[in-house]
Amino acid sequence: MTALSYRYVALTDTGLRRSTNQDSGYASDRLLVIADGMGGAAAGDLASSETLHIVRQLDRDLDVDALDALERAVHRANDRLAELIRKDPSVEGMGTTLEAMLWDGEKLAVAHLGDSRAYRLRGGTLTQISADHTFVQSLVDEGKISPAEARVHPHRSLLLRALLGRDDNDADLTWLQPMLGDRYLLCSDGLTDMVTDDVIRVALQSETIDMAATELVRLALENGGVDNVTVVIAEFVEKGTDPDEHLSSSDGQPQLVGAAASQARPRTGEATTDRDDPGEFDPEELRYAPRPPSGRRRLRGLAIVLVIAALVVVAGSLAYSWTQKQYFVAASEGRVTVFRGVQANIPLLDLDHVEERTSITLASLSDFQRKQVEAGIEASSKDDALRTIAALDVRTPTPEPTETPTPKPTSKRTTKSTASTASKTAWLR
Repeated sequence: MTALSYRYVALTDTGLRRSTNQDSGYASDRLLVIADGMGGAAAGDLASSETLHIVRQLDRDLDVDALDALERAVHRANDRLAELIRKDPSVEGMGTTLEAMLWDGEKLAVAHLGDSRAYRLRGGTLTQISADHTFVQSLVDEGKISPAEARVHPHRSLLLRALLGRDDNDADLTWLQPMLGDRYLLCSDGLTDMVTDDVIRVALQSETIDMAATELVRLALENGGVDNVTVVIAEFVEKGTDPDEHLSSSDGQPQLVGAAASQARPRTGEATTDRDDPGEFDPEELRYAPRPPSGRRRLRGLAIVLVIAALVVVAGSLAYSWTQKQYFVAASEGRVTVFRGVQANIPLLDLDHVEERTSITLASLSDFQRKQVEAGIEASSKDDALRTIAALDVRTPTPEPTETPTPKPTSKRTTKSTASTASKTAWLR
């Protein structure tokens, strides 16, 4: 069997609609890592960089099994996030995805958590080797929607698992056996939300992996660049192959990019939209963690008031009819409930009502999902709302033991009285 090693490259871009980069990437001859920070104002960049700094400690000779070492590193990173949240409660809600590959000289140990992805290009065929921990992927797995429908689903960015500093989000762990010529791509959703797998396959076949990385980032920006985009690529070659001086990895030095880098790498694109505008909607605010009512929601309520006021004269009934075709999932009387209408607090006007109250209690949900329900989850239809509820992770409470009451003995007096009554009844008959 041919002994293998690999060339590597890491590249990131803030994107066209963001002022900060919450992605972190790392590539070396032992370790490949992507971490996509989440939580927006709740320090997603801190979560991704701290996680990467923990995991990159594996970039050394190890005297333990690589997969075990990777699992322990994920737990240490999770503990680190928990520590940061305890010290500063204002960052509660921050977290990160994680995609990591650790090379032991023969095979790759892999850890996956969230919706950052890992792909393998082998013989011209592109294969996604990670499974997204998302709500829409659960619908695809259950056969309820197609992959094409998942790409445009209103909740396509809703994560079910991520590294949050809690104890209920373990990573998927597995081994991979590379072959000569394989190319592996680790990327954040800033790439996969912008381009299809077919486009990724073509770009990944570029002459060199450096060219492939540049092309993938360029394509993400050309198609909107709404999020940070980060790629890490490895190409397996025969061990001992002379390094290509034209490649960025020819110097053998690790490449650290994004939020975890002490100095930012040169940008590959220029921003055209300032995401510091508080009135602009940012899908990331709804993607990972529930939030209190934002400025956007208050503006939305005001907009609804103005629209209704204008339509009262000409077609007020049409406006109300439209609201009653909307649905959302929220809490009512301590239970998960489907509402018809829209979430908006408008004086003297009730725009929502209970459509269906389920038997699922808020207490049976994890803190993460309970807060999501309490904040409200929009749905495109009633069926969509029910699918959202079906995807919730409901915990079955352990019933408390109950004592069987000891029957009280019947007193002799009562027995005698009953017998006497029965005797009198018989005599009367």
